[in-house]
Amino acid sequence: MVDLNLQSARRQFRWLAVLASVLGLLSAWGARDHVIWMLEVLPVFFIAGVAWRLDWTPSVFLGRWMFFHAVVLIVGAHYTYAEVPAGAWVAEWLGQTRNPYDRLGHLMQGVVPALMVREWLLRGPAAGAVSLTAWAGVCFAAAFSAAYEIFEWGSAILLGQAADAFLGSQGFVWDTQADMLCAFLGAAFAMWVLGPWHRRSLAELLPAP
Repeated sequence: MVDLNLQSARRQFRWLAVLASVLGLLSAWGARDHVIWMLEVLPVFFIAGVAWRLDWTPSVFLGRWMFFHAVVLIVGAHYTYAEVPAGAWVAEWLGQTRNPYDRLGHLMQGVVPALMVREWLLRGPAAGAVSLTAWAGVCFAAAFSAAYEIFEWGSAILLGQAADAFLGSQGFVWDTQADMLCAFLGAAFAMWVLGPWHRRSLAELLPAP
């Protein structure tokens, strides 16, 4: 049964990886800024390629969240984060001037890395250590978010004024801190709200103790 579940999860993840890659390529058509598009969508191609090459199979639950994260990145890559129409609608509904779509991206930047690390630990070196792996997931996601902000800083230096579209700060002086907070909250949500669903999905791939 475990082998059948693993094969099913592998097929689904491969289809999602192919679909994400196709959507990523299609998003280049009419993109607002092709340099920004490349920077934003490159992680989608990288993760899809590495996962395919290593024949890595996440749980169905994690695979679907990874696909959702890819879609968030692809949409942001096509429009640039400050100009995503859905974000503009939300900003108008909330009576704000700042497009909040990039906050969704940083929430996902917390959710998915935290789930990935926790799943790797539960399937290997820390099997059964539910609480420990939850904290490890949050810590990794927070560290990853901080590293990404340093990457954004370096990109801003290299791109100059063009970096505004990539950063999506929209003039908010505390944007870096807000991004890292969103990632932390996303990771905490993944560990302590999504955790039960994740563990049930993961149990389908693990042999019974």
